[in-house]
Formats: sequence, structure tokens, C-alpha cells
Amino acid sequence: MKTPKIAIIGLGYVGLPLAVAFAKKYQVIGFDINKIRVKQLQENFDMTLEIENELLASVNHSELTDLEYSSKGLFCTTNLDDIAKANVYIVTVPTPVDSNHKPDLTPLYKASETVSKVLKKDDIVIYESTVYPGATEEECVPILEKGSGLTYNKDFYAGYSPERINPGDKKHTVEKILKVTSGSTPEIAEEIDQLYKTVITAGTFKAASIKVAEAAKVIENSQRDINIAFVNELSRIFNLMDIDTHQVLEAAATKWNFIKFTPGLVGGHCIGVDPYYLADKAQKLGYNPQIILSGRRLNDSMGPFVAQETVKSMIKKNIPIKGSKVLVMGMTFKEDCPDIRNSRVIDVINELKSFELDVDVYDPWVSTEEVKHEYNIDMLTKEEQLKTDYNAIVLTVSHKAFTDFDFTAVTNSPFVLYDVKGMLTVDKSDGRL
Repeated sequence: MKTPKIAIIGLGYVGLPLAVAFAKKYQVIGFDINKIRVKQLQENFDMTLEIENELLASVNHSELTDLEYSSKGLFCTTNLDDIAKANVYIVTVPTPVDSNHKPDLTPLYKASETVSKVLKKDDIVIYESTVYPGATEEECVPILEKGSGLTYNKDFYAGYSPERINPGDKKHTVEKILKVTSGSTPEIAEEIDQLYKTVITAGTFKAASIKVAEAAKVIENSQRDINIAFVNELSRIFNLMDIDTHQVLEAAATKWNFIKFTPGLVGGHCIGVDPYYLADKAQKLGYNPQIILSGRRLNDSMGPFVAQETVKSMIKKNIPIKGSKVLVMGMTFKEDCPDIRNSRVIDVINELKSFELDVDVYDPWVSTEEVKHEYNIDMLTKEEQLKTDYNAIVLTVSHKAFTDFDFTAVTNSPFVLYDVKGMLTVDKSDGRL
């Protein structure tokens, strides 16, 4: 393989860390259609907080020509012509589901169309976006062929290497997570594997085929989703028995082969989405998956359950419901990161509002503009914005910033404190999953 010149298509939570990792050794062109995002990256600022500004500045080139005269580095752009000289294209765009939980491959289709316009003989296109088994070769490759006029596995080649990024995790960064790789021919599979090995210090695993790699990725998160659904169901059972689920899990975890998962809201870009991709593909083949969809239904029901349990606790304390003020603490899908994608906190908020409660939402990690655009919610992001007469607090996300929060300073007496993630000691909380 000639010296790799890499184009990363999509500079979000997955694409940017990968681009920076490769830029330490190769020429990398980062492409994204979001002009604001690209401008911020050109100014060495990553709003996702996945890459430190200093690290971004150390690999950034302000001009494409500067990159071309260098053996390594990153240039971010929205200009399609800028990626035309690349010979390896890595697609890292999101793969969401629609309102009916059906796979929405629109971003993947558009990214494939973009690459097809600049695809040349002997180029390699690698997909990292989570898909159902077969999607790369059945959905994306035909788009590449049609747009480029080239023939698959004769003029150009493909690969699949699923992303395993964990947003907000500064320990398990992209270089430190073992990477599954695959290619459309044995030779290309080896080239792709060797390319990733140069930047992935944790090593690689070369899958037997693209379909195997796709399947491996989609079951990773499906398995986790099912396990969380199990403990969520346990939490609902133990709640009826007035037993603290976290204490039960702590006791059970003393056995060497017990796998400890914790209950909570299941959202985000992967776990709350990927099972639907596998289920949809199975249904199209005539098989109706039972465990996968059962787990999804239970996890999707947890937001309304949390809100309902909060209201029940308020009633038990003789707190009026209609018009009472409730503070929801946390809007991101997980702790200590600004990622709000597919956050199921919105289900808690909507259910609380259905009881005609006055709901405020506080999260110091989020972008108010992003939340407003995505969920149409006006956020509170500073403690000074909080009221002092809340009748209930729902602690939905275990941000470290909430650990020492003085709940009594912003509440009436009596008040309800519902701790979704079990951050607090039992005597401080009126409800825990």
C-alpha cells in the first residue's frame, strides 16, 4: 500500500479522536458538513471535550497546502475538493433510528455519495458507523459504485472497523481500545489491519469478514442493553419490596462470576439505538427477536417510571402535585460529558410535565443552544439560576459536580429527592432505582 493519506468523513465524537490519532503519524483531512463545527476545530476548540485544545493545536494545520508539505498532521474542512487527494476514506457519521425505531441510514447514504464523487482507482473506503450485518456491502458499496463509476473489489475496496468510543472517558481513549478490523478481500483486510495497528496501541483483531465485524459491533451494545434491562426490571421488583437495588447488587457482586450492571436510563448514541438495527434486520429476514426488543421496551419505559415514582413519593409526603416545582438534575445521556444524543432524561421531563408540574432542568455540562435545538428545553446551567423552593429533585445523571450539592438550599420542606443512579446514601434519598 502506498503511503496513506487519510480523509475522515464526520468529525463528531468518533471522527475527531480518530483523526487526531492518525494525524500524529499521517496526513489527515477531516471533513464535515457542519461549518460551525469545522470553524471551531480550525480554531483548536472541540465542543465535545473529547480532545484537549492543546492536543488539537499540536496536530492542526491552518492550510491544506501546509499539510501537503508535511508528513503528518490534520486539516479540517467543509470543501469536498480538499479530500480528493486522499487514498483512504474513513466514514464516521452517526447512524440513528427514526421515531418508529427504524434504522435511519440517511447520514451514511449521504457520506457514501460524498466519497463517491472523489473516489479513485485503488482507494479504500472504511466504515466505522454502527450498522446491521450486511449494510456496508449491500447499502453503501452500490452508492460508491454508482457515484464513481468504479467497480467494487476491482477498482476500489472497502472495510469495516467498528467504533468503540466511550464519550467522556479519558482512560479508554481511541488508541487504548482494541480495534476490530475487516476488509473486502484478504489482502485489503490485512492492509486495513496494519494501518490501524500503527495508531491503536491496544492492538487489533482482524475479523473473518466485513459482515462478522458489523455483527460483532451491533451485539456488543445489544448485550449491554439486555443486561441493563435485567437490572432495571430487578429495580422495579425490589422497589415494590422496599429493598435498595444497589445494596442487592453490591452483595451479589461478592460472587466471583457475577457480572455487575447498574440500573438507570439507557440512552446515548449506541446502547439505546444499536439493538434496533439488529432487530430490524432480523425482522426483514422473517425472525421476530424476543429478548432484544423486550430489553429495549423495558429500558425505554424507565423515564416515565422514574417520574411516576417521584410523584408517588410526593403524594406520600402530602406535597401538592399540580403546580409544584421540580428540579431535574442532569440532561446528558451519561455522567461528566456534554453528550445529549438520545438522552432519555427527556422522558422523565415529559412525564413530570404531564402531571402539570413546573419543571426546571439543570446541567452544568451542556450547551443551552444544543438542548434547545434538540429537545426545545430552556436549560439552567449555573447554580445561581436555581430557585429556592423546589418540592422535588430528580437526580438523573451522576455528574461529579452533583456529589456535594446542597439540596436543602434549593428546596421547600418537606421535599422529595429521587436518585436514579444511586449516587447518594440511602438516608438522603426518597427513591432509588
